[in-house]
Amino acid sequence: MRLEAAHIRRVVPRLRVPGGGPRAAPEPQLHRFRLPRRAATAVLYCTMIWVISVSKGRLPEVSYHPVRGNSDVDGMLNVLNALGIIAFAFRGHNLVLEIQATMPSTLKRPSHVPMWRGVGAAYLLIALCMYPVAIGGFWAYGNLIPSNGIVSAMRKFHSHDISRGVLGLTTLLIIVNCLSSYQIYAMPPFDNLEAAYMSVANKPCPRWLRSGFRAFFGSLTFFVAVALPFLSELAGLLGGIALPVTLAYPCFMWILTKKPRRYGGMWCTNWFLGSLGMGLSVLLIIGGIWRIVDKASTCASLKQLSDR
Repeated sequence: MRLEAAHIRRVVPRLRVPGGGPRAAPEPQLHRFRLPRRAATAVLYCTMIWVISVSKGRLPEVSYHPVRGNSDVDGMLNVLNALGIIAFAFRGHNLVLEIQATMPSTLKRPSHVPMWRGVGAAYLLIALCMYPVAIGGFWAYGNLIPSNGIVSAMRKFHSHDISRGVLGLTTLLIIVNCLSSYQIYAMPPFDNLEAAYMSVANKPCPRWLRSGFRAFFGSLTFFVAVALPFLSELAGLLGGIALPVTLAYPCFMWILTKKPRRYGGMWCTNWFLGSLGMGLSVLLIIGGIWRIVDKASTCASLKQLSDR
């Protein structure tokens, strides 16, 4: 049976609940995960997506003109929501400190040295994966790409000239990558739940309770992914909320830990960058909320029309 994009959004959350919680429970630290093998799935499906899209050529009715909003304000808020979705796509930034905290560090071998090498290699790999997808996908589909993404465009426009095996393999790689990355992105909430328990009980979190925390959080994300009809708009809001972890908090943390001279060059620079990150986060949150309200009102209007 062929999996459509709408089905994928329902299949992945269902698999996350049994796969994300119990599988991650025995792994209390991030460096226990074998990340290279799981990252290979992202490289494979990104390569397959842009190679297939480019090899099939441009669509006859392709257009590269930007889609205009109903008004200038509408267009500006759409841009802000798009930036929020991009920020959400780079949510791995928020785990940089979490990952480094799990790495062994000594005076002779501080953790920031291999961390810098890992970050450099990761960004190179991200660029090699994402730029071909963005450039090749836009060249092939233009503004005809559905809101669900380029995979939906492949299925919509090339399902008749691409074998089901290739499409199924692409879908399978995406599902495996989501199952793997979910365990990584969910580590901060897992740690916060365990820390809250240990601060109250004054004893280590038992294994069965750790598994329960993971099952609860997995069920919660499952509910959000399935119950909300505007999940893509929610991504922009979540991206804006999480943005300060990358663009603002490190600047303020540096000021608190290093204590530079007040009103000096580094003090002013970090305050400016941190405030800029917070301001951008507020704008992205506004754009995300507006898109959710607009989507909800559209859904309500369609429901009223269907009831008549």
